[in-house]
Amino acid sequence: MKGAVVSHQRSPSAYASPESSRWAPESASTLQSAARAKVTHICVTCGTAYPPADKAPLECPICLDERQYVARGGQQWTTLEELARSHTNQFRAEELNLWGIGTEPDFAIAQRALLVQTDRGNILWDCISLIDDQTIANVNALGGITAIAISHPHYYGSIVAWSRAFGDVPIYLHADERGWVQWPDSRIVFWEGSSKEVADGMTLVRIGGHFDGYQVLHWAGGADRQGVLLAGDLPAVCADRRWVSFMYSYPNYIPLPAKAVQRIVDALQPYQFERLYGAWFGRIVTEDAKAVVERSAKRYLKGIGAVRDGAGHCGSDASARSKPYDV
Repeated sequence: MKGAVVSHQRSPSAYASPESSRWAPESASTLQSAARAKVTHICVTCGTAYPPADKAPLECPICLDERQYVARGGQQWTTLEELARSHTNQFRAEELNLWGIGTEPDFAIAQRALLVQTDRGNILWDCISLIDDQTIANVNALGGITAIAISHPHYYGSIVAWSRAFGDVPIYLHADERGWVQWPDSRIVFWEGSSKEVADGMTLVRIGGHFDGYQVLHWAGGADRQGVLLAGDLPAVCADRRWVSFMYSYPNYIPLPAKAVQRIVDALQPYQFERLYGAWFGRIVTEDAKAVVERSAKRYLKGIGAVRDGAGHCGSDASARSKPYDV
């Protein structure tokens, strides 16, 4: 497999699913040739793809938002075809039944997607901009995709093109993110509430913070059934991987208020996870990840002056709690 790492993952021949008949992918070239006069334009800064059109949009609303930015040279666009000529997708085994998919050389925010293999079909967590024939072939060799879920608008990438390439699979977004979708499509499922199970042992959890509808994916069977949290960039894995942090805007250094951080910790409290995967290759908390989130939240609240002592109001030990200031 081009760009793949040999590992102990399921081989295509060992994979079986009752829904495998849904995986009759369109080729990337077919996705473009369906309307030759129109092309899929992609924002160079954030990587968001827009519906096929004769010309590029005037602006990217996601980059105009205070959590993102427009590059110094102004709004710039590429197309899916141009991106495929200059970039490739690399596949890396992260752990048993988990693959990372990232674009090389780096493009836009440079996040990587994660493909979770399960007995009932595979889930693509977060997305990237590039989808091409080799990527489709590699993903199909790993069992295809039965659903897509995205943490927040910065990682939408080419979600509709990915869905179409794997048989029009559903795309799960929280309803609070409806207004940020730049490529509306009937395949998008907007769910409401605090959690949603998208497959056995695979639960989306709305934690808010970075965006109102920010969601993470809890994989109960990951890390040898000790649980895995696929987090995108919230909680964000720090350079010192013993810690995570919390931000409203990463490129513009806008912190989250205390209430938002406490809500994140509370939302994750019912779920056990030994490992936490951030948005980029190598950004992984490899052990005791839930405790890392809780102690990181305490450190963060103390750092922004939001607690009256070092304990903070985070985690399950009620005796150690003190009331955060309303920052």
